[in-house]
This record gives sequence, structure tokens and C-alpha cells, in this order.
Amino acid sequence: MDGFYRFPFFVLCYIVFCANLAAYTNFDFDFKKTVNAYLGNTEYPMFNLWLINVTERQILTILNLFLIKSWLEPSKKKYIDWMVLIFVITAIILQVTKVELMYLEQPIIFAIGANMILFACGLYFIGLITNEKYLQSNPLRLLSFWKITFLLFNYSLTYVSSVSLLYLYRENPSLGRILFEIGTVLTIMNTSIFVLLVAAPFLAKYFDREPYHASN
Repeated sequence: MDGFYRFPFFVLCYIVFCANLAAYTNFDFDFKKTVNAYLGNTEYPMFNLWLINVTERQILTILNLFLIKSWLEPSKKKYIDWMVLIFVITAIILQVTKVELMYLEQPIIFAIGANMILFACGLYFIGLITNEKYLQSNPLRLLSFWKITFLLFNYSLTYVSSVSLLYLYRENPSLGRILFEIGTVLTIMNTSIFVLLVAAPFLAKYFDREPYHASN
């Protein structure tokens, strides 16, 4: 497999693994209870937030940043490296110092990660309208364009809903459910695009080669 498509394949496998792990933890209560107890959570042994925090809001955020990096022009890749480093160090400090516990909501870590993703998406779109290689391409035939677009919508929505979801459920349950369902649909679409990224060599009729394919 071409190295350019190997990383999306790895991320796709990671997403599948996490989905199965989440299903297993909901099936094996003793395992979930043991992990919660190890993390210090004996009051709410049914909670599964530790898994979401680690696999989705931390590791997947880092993987998405590296994915975006692969589509940026070389001069902008360094910004992603710095963001990943800052994010990892900040997340470790906040968890080691127990400012944000692993088994509870982590609004600071999530907000930092979401804003970094949004900034990285902005770097991509700046290149899309200013870089000569991208100006010569048709964005609608680039899988990177669709992936970045759905990442932008997904993280924007989850960032907003994470701040206001409980309030919306209390004041307007219908709107709260709609936001949650839209987030679920966007997650499915983001995962589907990973499948397309892996299958891209066989879809040359529909999608063009990425402008910075050779530089990765």
C-alpha cells in the first residue's frame, strides 16, 4: 500500500478498534468497573468517559492533526508539529495534576484539541485558495477537501454542543436531540471518508490525486 494511504488506513483501523472496545466495555461491566476503580472512580463505576477522553478526544484528535498535516504545504507542516506537542504536554499536565480527571468531562483538554483542529482546518483552506498546486485542482474532486470540511463541521458542532448540550436538553429537548443526532451523522460521514481515502487509488475516475501526494 502506498505510504500516502497507509496512515488513513491506520486511523480507520484505530476507529474500528475503539468502537469495538467501547462495545466490549458496555458488555463487560466488571472490566469497566475495574478500570474506573484504578483511575479512582468508585462512585460512578458505570461511567465510560475515560474511554471517550483517551481514545477520541485525545488520541483521535492527534491523529486527525497529523492527517491534516499530510495535506498542507511543507512550510505549514511545522505548525501541526508544534500544536501536537503542546496538546500532548498540556493534556498530560492537566491529568497528572488532577485538574481534569480522566474519568470525568475534560472541557479544557477538549476545547484545546477542538480549537487546534479548527485552526489546522483553517491552514488547509488558506492553502486551498492561495497555493498554486491547489489552485490548479478542482476542490470537489479532492478527498482532502471533503474530509477537512466534515472535520470542520464535526468539531465545530461537538465543541458547541459540549458547552451547551445539557442546557439545551433542559430548555429545548428537541433541539438537544437534533444536535446530538447531527453529530452522530457527521461522525459516520467522517468515518466513511476514511474508507474512501483508503480506496482512493481505485477511485481515480471520481477523485484526483492530492497535490502534495509526492511530498509525503
